[in-house]
Amino acid sequence: MSNEIEIGRGKRGRRAYSFDDVAVVPSRRTRDPEDVSVGWQIDAYHFEVPIMAAPMDSVMSPATAVALGRLGGLGVLDLEGLWTRYEDPQPLLDEIAGLDPEAATARMQEIYAAPIKAELIRARLKEIRDAGVTVAGSLSPQRTQEFSADVVAAGVDLFIIRGTTVSAEHVSSNAEPLNLKRFIYELDVPVIVGGASTYTAALHLMRTGAAGVLVGFGGGAAHTTRTSLGIHAPMATAVADVAAARRDYLDESGGRYVHVIADGGVGRSGDLVKAIAVGADAVMVGAALARAEEAPGRGWHWGSEAHHPQLPRGERVRVGSAGTLEEILFGPGRQADGTLNLVGALRRAMATTGYSDLKEFQRVEVVVSPYQPF
Repeated sequence: MSNEIEIGRGKRGRRAYSFDDVAVVPSRRTRDPEDVSVGWQIDAYHFEVPIMAAPMDSVMSPATAVALGRLGGLGVLDLEGLWTRYEDPQPLLDEIAGLDPEAATARMQEIYAAPIKAELIRARLKEIRDAGVTVAGSLSPQRTQEFSADVVAAGVDLFIIRGTTVSAEHVSSNAEPLNLKRFIYELDVPVIVGGASTYTAALHLMRTGAAGVLVGFGGGAAHTTRTSLGIHAPMATAVADVAAARRDYLDESGGRYVHVIADGGVGRSGDLVKAIAVGADAVMVGAALARAEEAPGRGWHWGSEAHHPQLPRGERVRVGSAGTLEEILFGPGRQADGTLNLVGALRRAMATTGYSDLKEFQRVEVVVSPYQPF
């Protein structure tokens, strides 16, 4: 049955849903939350919680990546951020936190104009590795060929290629595009790549040999992609579409499972629950962790789109501080707004609906139930 609607006589559009538009339905069975497993594994790496930190300077420093790793998650460092441009970025992080809103974008463009230093990439990743946690770093597709050798030499465990959108068929008349399939084949470490927001785009990325696909397109709290480019991918539909691509690729490849990671729109615990429910194996979160007291942004949040030199598609936004990193993940909660105890909320939702692990929970019944807060 088609869910297209008529926009006008010359154009039809498919109806799509965000996490706010859907809800999880209880089943006939319930469980004790302590009997629920929220562990997640990709390639050889197991994590106690299905949470990856977005590679954003407001969220992840080497120290917070280590702290998140020790709490059972995966911290991903932005290898094009301040930590790989400056020996000591702390004064600049403090300056960004204190900028006047009207001057923030222009000043951030100046700050991020400093060159990326390969030696700092190696040093920052070594700092994380020396702490004994899983090491993950992220580059954009445009920078991957330039710095990937340094990333691998530094001993990265998981390599993330992350952009607003990443395709397996990028076309350029100005430069030789990154050949994802060849690059991933020649690399010695698992690669997670994205974003993708459609079935076809995700299926093509899976065929490159990626271990995981990030689902999303400029849907985070600090993005203005819909305003500046007119492009938007409602996340519940996008994750469900990519989960369908994962299922079909599993059959096509003879059993190769590619992990689906929701990247965007997961700001609170209910969003995490619904991301898993519609098919995600894990989530990549930014704003939710930017609220941690340890976060480098000091209550402010921004991504790489906020300082793009030609067309900024994001902004620095105030998210405040909700609690420590441990409290955000495991509580105890002190407000009923979904900002604290993300993992506890996921456990309770799974227990309430009768599911014992994440793979099972992907089969939970979901209804379309648009939420209109007053």
